[in-house]
Amino acid sequence: MDFFEFNKLAGGLLMAGVVTMFIGIFGNTLVPTHDGGHGVEPEATGMAATAPAARSQPAGPEPIAAMLAEADIARGETITRKCTACHTFNEGGAAKQGPNLYNIVGADIAAREGFGYSDAMAEHPGEWSYANLNAFLFKPKNFMKGTKMTFVGLKKARDRADLIAYLRTLSASPQPLPEGGAEQPAQEGGT
Repeated sequence: MDFFEFNKLAGGLLMAGVVTMFIGIFGNTLVPTHDGGHGVEPEATGMAATAPAARSQPAGPEPIAAMLAEADIARGETITRKCTACHTFNEGGAAKQGPNLYNIVGADIAAREGFGYSDAMAEHPGEWSYANLNAFLFKPKNFMKGTKMTFVGLKKARDRADLIAYLRTLSASPQPLPEGGAEQPAQEGGT
């Protein structure tokens, strides 16, 4: 084997190694492993007590009462674009997949005439207070088990505050803003 043949062979092996390494790094980026990468549950190995604690996520949404006074109503209206496939916002608007949301702030839960609410929604007590809207928009299925609403929620408190502030304006006589106190949502069994 002459020098050029050896260089071609060495270059090919080197390139194959680099490509393999790149594919491994790129593949791990696309599909990260969350269990240490070995596919073994800590309970199965008896190491559950020494396994690192899971990331704690907030049990519920952070209060937004203080944010509502400074909320960006125009931004809230923009956020409703996520909602227009299922809801209307104009006075007297027709129901779609979900009910019309005009004058929703302060209204009784499941009180829109002619809309077929889920049993969970129809049986849920209370009204759409700022705290209830905040909790529902944070994670609908946690606030109300059995709701038909498929939206996963708005995780950012600022987004929820802006949206709720906009919804508040959709009324002939908007509800007064809450006084910065910690208003608690009326919900079923936890958050």
